Amino acid sequence: MSVSSNFGFADGETINGQTREITYIAAISEALREEMRRNPDVLLMGEDIAGDFGGAFKVTKGFEAEFGARRVINTPIAELGFVGVATGMALMGLRPVVEMQFADFITSAFDSIVQFAATTHYRWKGRVPWVIRAPADGGIRSGPFHSQNPEAWFVHTPGLKVVAPATPADAKGLLIAAIRDDNPVIYFESKPLYRSLKGFVPAGEYVVPLGRANVARTGADLSIITYGAMVHQALAAAQRLANEGIDAEVLDLRSLKPLDKEAILATARKTGKVLVTHAANKLAGVGAEVAALIAEQAFEWLDAPVQRIGGLDVPVPFSPPLEDAYRPDAEKLYAAARALAAY
Repeated sequence: MSVSSNFGFADGETINGQTREITYIAAISEALREEMRRNPDVLLMGEDIAGDFGGAFKVTKGFEAEFGARRVINTPIAELGFVGVATGMALMGLRPVVEMQFADFITSAFDSIVQFAATTHYRWKGRVPWVIRAPADGGIRSGPFHSQNPEAWFVHTPGLKVVAPATPADAKGLLIAAIRDDNPVIYFESKPLYRSLKGFVPAGEYVVPLGRANVARTGADLSIITYGAMVHQALAAAQRLANEGIDAEVLDLRSLKPLDKEAILATARKTGKVLVTHAANKLAGVGAEVAALIAEQAFEWLDAPVQRIGGLDVPVPFSPPLEDAYRPDAEKLYAAARALAAY
């Protein structure tokens, strides 16, 4: 089922008298195309991204015809190697955007990312302005090798920036900001949103600064803090809570590193009750850092312990009933938030 998401913009916002809504995946493609047209140093790398195939999810279909084979480069199935190549290109002044076919495969490039690219500026002030696009998240019955959410590994790594857009507008704006940033940025895309989510996206120049969260829904009784596809589950839960007179605020982190600490503390202090959730495993996930920040710097404002919901500590199941049991959803968030409101 397709859904429409315009939060962050006025309802019915139009361009030349017509509402412009595009899908989450189209917004990613638009950001890449606009940045490649604007800056000849931007180039793309990845497995099967060139030609008519355009990558596993067709994000770059037709790009080679417009930009040529020197800027849309098919790579072998060798993530460690081509991320190393991208780092070399970035050090020489180019701005590579690397597509991991699935975020799960980023493990093969772990050494290139965390040992070299992330430490280069600290060691000798080298700039590594690459972006890795990492299609992540499950819920689409893809099993344990195509459904992971490995963002916490990279949030833990000094020298990297990490973003996770939840809307088409942020998918465009955050990707453009990431491409223009002089640091290595890992950009986690939510596969479940690719073609199921449409929203208003500004045409042309549109940048969402890294490091700023967004209040997706205002509320006074409790806060749900999340990111990626879980934002929409949180909004669905919040609507159900509203029908029962419970006013939930939803904070979309958008940027996981740097975290918008001020926005996190502001919503915690405002409502006094906080539920943190993400699709990634709960154990040692980004939510743990958010909860710790609130406990350390907003404890006096809390009226209940900070609660967390995440994936179970198991590989992502292929079986639909098991994946549903593994994964947070609106029903689970509703039940947890309702209990938190009554604390």
